[in-house]
Amino acid sequence: MKRTMTIAGSDSGGGAGIQADLKTFSAMGTFGTSVITAITAQNTLGVTDVYGLPAKIVESQIDAVMSDIGTDAAKTGMLFSAEIIEAVANKVKKWEIENLVVDPVMVAKSGDRLLKEDAIEAMRRKLIPLALVITPNIPEAEVLTDVSIKSEEDRRIAARVLHSMGARYVIVKGGHLEGDPVDLLFDGQRFHEFRGERIHTNNTHGTGCTFSSAIAAQIARGRSVYEAISIAKRYVSEAIRQAPHIGAGHGPLQHFPKWEADLD
Repeated sequence: MKRTMTIAGSDSGGGAGIQADLKTFSAMGTFGTSVITAITAQNTLGVTDVYGLPAKIVESQIDAVMSDIGTDAAKTGMLFSAEIIEAVANKVKKWEIENLVVDPVMVAKSGDRLLKEDAIEAMRRKLIPLALVITPNIPEAEVLTDVSIKSEEDRRIAARVLHSMGARYVIVKGGHLEGDPVDLLFDGQRFHEFRGERIHTNNTHGTGCTFSSAIAAQIARGRSVYEAISIAKRYVSEAIRQAPHIGAGHGPLQHFPKWEADLD
């Protein structure tokens, strides 16, 4: 059985973060392990408190997993601070984790910040160069690249900037644009579009976490980056479409949807 590791924050509401990642890993048929970077008190209405863990315990969790279980792919989500980002980057290099999916989580669906301001430069310098795939949405891409994205050409420019930072594959998601969401992938030479259907719903909490986790799981199973993204996009669409309608705010997805997919 393929192994997948998430390095991210805990969501007490169960819809995003570590909880969403582990559900997705299971839905994708992989064995999931977890490294918790921060504890959040949150629900579908918002985040009421955040506690970042010491970098040392983050390092110890990675060492514990990698020294025994290992991993075929890993993903990062909420990393919270520059110290944690540096610690994670050092361990990724130590354990030679090549299949790393970086989801540069900065803000919760409710608008609450999940990354300290001083951590942005650490992400640019320390973590992005280690990424096989980076999966920013448009606001995250704007922050990381200092490119104001108002057009399709702007999005291509931002993707090129992120690739120049060291990420081998850059997918700038299109959920914040008008119309059907089109995710744009840049591999350093060419662009590829992944088209989807706009589903009008409030049940979108954890979509970014779920998408990046599904990509990591499919890469662990031997898929190419293009195949992994295609499967992940279809999976997230069905997870949104079949959402359980829980909570009064931005509800979670259905991480075990009924859908047709070749996961062998």
